[in-house]
Amino acid sequence: MELENIVANTVLLKAREGEGGKRKGRSKKWREMLRFPHISQCIELKNSIERDYFSLCEEQPIGRELFRLFCKTRPELSCCIRLLDAMENYEVMPNEKRKNCGEKIIQQFLNKQSLECVPEVADSYGQKCGQTLQISPCRDLFSDCQKALHEHLSGEPFSAYQASMYFDRFLQWKMLERQPVTKHTFRQYRILGKGGFGEVWACQVRATGKMYACKQMEKKRIKKRKGESMALNEKQILERVNSRFVVSLAYAYETKDLLCLVVTIMNGGDLKFHIYNMGTPGFDRDRVQFYAAEVCCGLEHLHMQSIVYRDLKPENILLDDNGHIRISDLGLAVKQRKGEKVRGRVGTVGYMAPEVISNERYGVSADWWGLGCLIYEMTAGRSPFRAHQEHVRREEVERRVQQLREEYNNKFTEDTQSICRMLLAKDPEQRLGSRSDGVMGVKAHPFFRSIDFKRLEAGILKPSFVPDPRAVYCKDVLDIDQFSTVKGVNLDQIDSNFYAQFSTGCITIPWQNEMIETECFKEVNVFGPDGTRPPDLDWKNVPEVAPRRSLLDRLFKRQQPEVTTMPYSRMSSSTNSVDSLIN
Repeated sequence: MELENIVANTVLLKAREGEGGKRKGRSKKWREMLRFPHISQCIELKNSIERDYFSLCEEQPIGRELFRLFCKTRPELSCCIRLLDAMENYEVMPNEKRKNCGEKIIQQFLNKQSLECVPEVADSYGQKCGQTLQISPCRDLFSDCQKALHEHLSGEPFSAYQASMYFDRFLQWKMLERQPVTKHTFRQYRILGKGGFGEVWACQVRATGKMYACKQMEKKRIKKRKGESMALNEKQILERVNSRFVVSLAYAYETKDLLCLVVTIMNGGDLKFHIYNMGTPGFDRDRVQFYAAEVCCGLEHLHMQSIVYRDLKPENILLDDNGHIRISDLGLAVKQRKGEKVRGRVGTVGYMAPEVISNERYGVSADWWGLGCLIYEMTAGRSPFRAHQEHVRREEVERRVQQLREEYNNKFTEDTQSICRMLLAKDPEQRLGSRSDGVMGVKAHPFFRSIDFKRLEAGILKPSFVPDPRAVYCKDVLDIDQFSTVKGVNLDQIDSNFYAQFSTGCITIPWQNEMIETECFKEVNVFGPDGTRPPDLDWKNVPEVAPRRSLLDRLFKRQQPEVTTMPYSRMSSSTNSVDSLIN
C-alpha cells in the first residue's frame, strides 16, 4: 500500500533529521551506554596492547585526539603539533596559495628567531625547505621534515604519553570499543534493497544517533548456496579498507538467523538511478569528471591493498548526502597475492573486461576497463556495448565486448573520447591504468586536467550536484521482492565456528570516527578540574565490586518501594507544597 511506503519513508527521514537535533538521535540512556569502565578494569588491555606510535597516535582517530591533548600540556610539544597541522594544510593548498603558505610555515616554525621554533627539525630543514620553496613550491616540500618530526614524537614524547592519564583514557575508549554488538545496539528502519543472501535495511546506533545501512544475510541461505567464503571474504576486505571513496564497515555481528554487516549509509541513491531517472539520460562533462575522479581514488585505494574490485558499474556507485560517491558491494572483490594474477569469470554482463570473459588471468586491468565503461555510460546515457533496456543474449554482449569498437556521438568531448578509448583498450597490457605508470597515468590524462586530486582526496572539492535531503532514493518498500523461506537446511557446529570469524563487533577506525563525528567524544571525554585525573582514572581509588544479589532479593526489591528518611524541615516543606496543591 502507498500508505505503508509513506509511513516508512517519513520515519526514516525523521531519523535522518534526528542526527542534527537536540539529542542528535541518541537514546535517552546514551551516556550510560558509553560509561567508561574504571581504569583498574583496563589492566589486561594495558599489558597486551601493541605500543606502536603510528597506530596509537596517528591512525586511530581517538588515539590521535588524545595524543594531541597530551601534547598541548607541554608548550614545546604543542609547537610540534601546530607544525604538523600546518604542513598537512600546506599539502592541500591551491597551487596559487602554496608558496605563501610555505613561507609562513618556515618563518613561524623553522626560523630560530621565532618563539614557536621547533628546534628538533629547524636546524636540518629550515634552510633546505626555504631554498626548495623558491625554486618550486611542490606538495611534498615538507615530507622529510614531517618524517623527522614524527620520529622525534615517537621517542620521549610517546613514552611520556603512555604514562599519562590521556593514554589511560585511550584504554577506556578501547574497552568501550570492545563491547559486544547485538541487534539491540541499533534501531532498525525501512528496507533499502536486497542482495544475493538477504536484505539491506537503514539503521541507527542508539548510543550515538549515527545512521548506517545494515546488510542482513540469512545464515541458511548462505549455507544452501555455499556462500560462506564469499560472505567472509567481503567482510574481511571491507574491514581492511579505510577510504572516503569506498563504503566503510563499522560493525559485524550475528543474530540467531542472520549475519549482519553495518556499513556507511548512502542516502543519495546510486548512479544508475541518477543517469536514467533524472531527466535526459547521462550527465554533463563536469559531473562525469568529478564522479570519475572519485571512483579513480577509490580504485587506487583498493589496488594499494592488493584488492581487485571486479564489479564496477553504476548500480554499485552510491551518493552520500553531500553528493560525494563511494564504491559499494565488495562481494566479488578478491585479494591479489603478490606477483600473481587472479582468474574468474565474475562481474556483470556488459561491464566485464575481455580478459575476464576469456577466463584469462588478470589483475587491476579489469577495474580500469570498468572505469572506462562508467565514464562512457555517464556521458552517453547508455553502456558502451548495450543500449539501455536492450534485450540481448549474454553471448551477444560478450561478442561485442571482445570484437567491436564502441561508438561515440557528439556528447563526447575530445578528452572524454580519448580517455574512454584508452581505458577500453582490448589489450590489458595497453590499457590506461595497467601500464607502467599505473594510476598516475590515469590521473595525468587531460580529461582530469581541472581536478586537484590532493584536494579531492582531502574532501575539499565540492560536487556540483547535491541530493535532495527530503527524498528517499530507493524503491518503494512493497516493490522490493521478499525472499522465500529456506527449507531443508540445518546449522551445526561447523557453521558456528564460521560465524565466530564473522561476528567481530566494532571495526576500530570507523567506530572511533563515529564517536568523534557525533560529538560523543567531545561530551564524554572529560577530565578533572585543572587537568587532574577524574575518579574513573584514579589507580589508587579502585571501586569495590558490589556483591551480586540473589534472584529473590531482586524480585523483592522491585515490589518494595524505597523509603527515604528526610530531615523534618524538608518533610514539612513537602507537606505544605502538597497541601497547597490540594487546596
